[in-house]
Amino acid sequence: MPVEGGSSSGSASAARHPKQKRKAHSLSIRRTNSTEERPPGILRGDMLEGQDSKLPLALRNNLLDLFGQIEREFENLYIENLELRREIDSLNERLTGDGQAIEGGDPSKGALKAKGATFVQVVFENTSSQIVSSFKATTGSRALCQLLKEYIGHRDGIWDLSITRTQPVVLGTASADHSALLWSIETGKCLLRYAGHAGSVNSIKFHPTEQMALTASGDQTVHIWRYMVQLPAPQPPPDVSAPCDDDQDSSDREEGEVDGDGPSEVPTVRVATATLKSHQGVVIAADWLVGGRQVVTASWDRAANLYEVETSELVHTLTGHDQELTHCCTHPTQRLVVTSSRDTTFRLWDFRDPSIHSVNVFQGHTDTVTSAVFTVGDNVVSGSDDRTVKVWDLKNMRSPIATIRTDSAVNRISVSANQRIIALPHDNRQVRLFDMSGVRLARLPRSNRMGHRRMVCCTAWNEENQACNLFTCGFDRQAIGWNINIPALLQEK
Repeated sequence: MPVEGGSSSGSASAARHPKQKRKAHSLSIRRTNSTEERPPGILRGDMLEGQDSKLPLALRNNLLDLFGQIEREFENLYIENLELRREIDSLNERLTGDGQAIEGGDPSKGALKAKGATFVQVVFENTSSQIVSSFKATTGSRALCQLLKEYIGHRDGIWDLSITRTQPVVLGTASADHSALLWSIETGKCLLRYAGHAGSVNSIKFHPTEQMALTASGDQTVHIWRYMVQLPAPQPPPDVSAPCDDDQDSSDREEGEVDGDGPSEVPTVRVATATLKSHQGVVIAADWLVGGRQVVTASWDRAANLYEVETSELVHTLTGHDQELTHCCTHPTQRLVVTSSRDTTFRLWDFRDPSIHSVNVFQGHTDTVTSAVFTVGDNVVSGSDDRTVKVWDLKNMRSPIATIRTDSAVNRISVSANQRIIALPHDNRQVRLFDMSGVRLARLPRSNRMGHRRMVCCTAWNEENQACNLFTCGFDRQAIGWNINIPALLQEK
């Protein structure tokens, strides 16, 4: 979660309470009976005997202990691998005895290959049901989801991104480097910088009909500012299939490294049209209500505020959450607001009646609710650090109508307006696509040469653009534009 501070280390360390510090990879040391039976002294003596070394004996013993632990770890992995192979052999024999086939495997020659280059798909069919494995070929995912453009220039992690709803259509990004940038979607060129905040810029949203942006910041304020940009001439799309000479895993790069020179000599806006100052803590998110005459803000002071845009007047303070808020979202056509919190709940606020506003509390998660968003229909989709995403029906929100279980915490999700596809950004650098019934459609390709290298913070759809129709951003300081072949994706489902 974004913070007030400006440095990269400061922003990363206190950014999200449940995810403050990333633990380094470490070996899990497990001792077996065979290794415990060997006295350490005898092992050292045998290895030291006949060797000529200038290292002190104590240092050599420590090194030998470490090497022994590594050897035991590999020994355990080898034993586990053998056990898995035996289980697969047994499964192959059962399937062969039942007359069922395994595509891509030959039961007569042994087990399936472990860690093979391709996924093995097992299909069982009978008269009552058909179960198809959810694994899809990597080549197929890449054909349906292609990286088109990288937007590089921020000097710290990018928390949020959004696409303008008026012409010209540009991409906006909000970063922990205290700035918001506007980008040409086609060329990847930075068009404008907003530098009016004194803290991390945690969210960015655009006015529905005017060239105005709304940004929330760790400096406890929300800014409304106007922009004017001119799009550059479009460039031919890059060849994403071209080989790359650099095989270095980008995840091993230093945190201080910046890819590219960043945007230089771009127009800069430093003064906001309006500043909203009522919060007593970090403002984590803000959004426009339908019509654009009011905005709602969410803060770490456990409150959400409703403001009049024209006068900057505070209309309502929405209280009730027990812990810090993490996100807020407005309905595209109705005066409804949903707020998310670290207290494991999200709340639905109804402002359709000007005289009163009602609130409903939903407790479907077991950890921080990182975001909850409306769909064009009557649904709310919530994501959480408990590694689940839940789909709710606004007409009956007692229990979710679908639950998606994943292997990593979920950050700020988005749902496409037309096909209602959910894009999930994960802590583990992955981005996955699901439909509203919880069926997995694809995973965006990621390798040493492409994709995000750090936590993916946010996703945003742009279905009006036939080429770049999905955007993602992360704490690797870059935003990425993707082409998702939605018709082919749904057809494969």
